[in-house]
Amino acid sequence: MSETRDPSPAITRGLRILDVLERAAGNPQTLSDIARAVGIAKSSASNICAALEAERMIQRVDSGYRLGMRTAELGGSFALQFNQVREFFTVVEADPQLSEHVVQIATRDEVDAIYLARHEGRRHRLGTPLGSRLPLVYCAVGTAMLLREPEDQIAPLLRQDALRPPTSRSSRDAGEIDARIRRAREVGYAVDRGESIEGVHGVAAPLEPWRPGDPPMAIGVALSTDEADDETIERIGAAVLRVAATLTNPLARRPEASA
Repeated sequence: MSETRDPSPAITRGLRILDVLERAAGNPQTLSDIARAVGIAKSSASNICAALEAERMIQRVDSGYRLGMRTAELGGSFALQFNQVREFFTVVEADPQLSEHVVQIATRDEVDAIYLARHEGRRHRLGTPLGSRLPLVYCAVGTAMLLREPEDQIAPLLRQDALRPPTSRSSRDAGEIDARIRRAREVGYAVDRGESIEGVHGVAAPLEPWRPGDPPMAIGVALSTDEADDETIERIGAAVLRVAATLTNPLARRPEASA
């Protein structure tokens, strides 16, 4: 069987270059680095990088290339097409419990949670930078997005070959992770006790999609280990549920949720 022909190889290579720079996490990549990672000639990499630079998709610095400002603009536009994200900042800033915390919205991309929006709320940075990925089964926002998934959709994420424990506190036991998801279903919100980022605990609840076709999303709060006692987690969990209800389409709210 012949291989499927790429209808637009230049665009495919350009997207691969962007992927290489994304995975570099801000570390500039030389043309040689890029060409080797994509598997193309250095001259081809140079031509594509020149086109991407002209469109501000990438930026040239002394030691190579990194992602450009246009990618941030596109990311912001992607996030703001969802009603929950547009209202997120106003709602969180007005909430007496959450306004002083780091609060974030994430969406799902296959086995990962991707962070879309962030309310800083405190002087010291905490939590996950925008655009970061964390495994669904370890972070609170990821677990929250799984609460309404059927068991047969969650099972593949819990296979031993699928588990990617990010921290020393991350469980390697599928049964433990499944039990944590079940407990989260009972209270309505998920808790991550340092299993996705060392020294950071998370509390998160799922968000209802406003329109058909909207991706799954969740809202979560980041807490430092020293402040994440059971009482605080319970209080933040209640606040997250309250805000999640506020970010639900008003035409779809249950009467008790809007009372």
